Amino acid sequence: MKPTLYVLAAGMGSRYGGLKQLDPVGPSGETIMDYSIFDAIRAGFGKVVFVIRRDFEQDFREKVLSKYIGLIPTEVVFQGVDTLPEGYSVPEGRVKPWGTNHAIMMAHGVINEPFAVINADDFYGRDAFEVIARELSGPKNEGDYCMVGFRVGNTVTENGTVSRGVCTTADGHLDTVVERKDIGYDSDHKIVFTDENGNRQVLDPETPVSMNLWGFTPDYLDHSVREFAKFLDANGNSLTAEYYIPTVVDTLIRTGKARVKMLDTTSRWFGVTYAEDRPVVVSRLAELHKNGEYPTPLFEKN
Repeated sequence: MKPTLYVLAAGMGSRYGGLKQLDPVGPSGETIMDYSIFDAIRAGFGKVVFVIRRDFEQDFREKVLSKYIGLIPTEVVFQGVDTLPEGYSVPEGRVKPWGTNHAIMMAHGVINEPFAVINADDFYGRDAFEVIARELSGPKNEGDYCMVGFRVGNTVTENGTVSRGVCTTADGHLDTVVERKDIGYDSDHKIVFTDENGNRQVLDPETPVSMNLWGFTPDYLDHSVREFAKFLDANGNSLTAEYYIPTVVDTLIRTGKARVKMLDTTSRWFGVTYAEDRPVVVSRLAELHKNGEYPTPLFEKN
């Protein structure tokens, strides 16, 4: 059974100042997401499911999905702040969605095969997709997960701070993953983050981090639904708390319900977190086309 690619495309793009999922950055107007779909197709994925906001469904279908007709089957699911389990309600004043793992939950009942998760606005590279597709295409048991790790020094920007799942490993498997915010350069160009006590801590540039390139078996969706109820019991009245993938994965590891194999890749991540990042991404993509890594245009018009 071919694995499915699940694309997290419901973000508001608030830091970037627009719907960056639809921003043309390639030499023929390609979006970052187009490169992920192209790489997924040639890596052997069998289907792509997108999670989006319902209010830009029409734009998404016309400007994005139309490009993939005849190339790979696609489906769309929707994330909304009011998509909650029975008995729970949205606190007054909450407009922010419930985070990346809440977005994954929207695939419950839709995906029934091993699947990879990616962010729509991150460039992961050809090798990363080949590595995770190969892993997901082999025999899998429930709780047999994987993750492509990137070095934090390759994932920060000069233009602001970012959030990353900071990882520790043991025997080739993920040991812990903790969502850290405000990762960025300090005045000495060291990589630092703010810990749970509000203190600034230094990170080695080689520290592995999650860029949300995960591989799961379908049971992960069941675990996510159960853990979300626990999350809401503790945070249901919050206007900003988010239900993150690393939080759920870490819980499943600690309770013995999952093992997460760490996968290496030669790919180098890049992305547009801030508007100032865009020229660098445009330049890097142009170079990849020039070197023959990607055809120009990426997709022939239907």
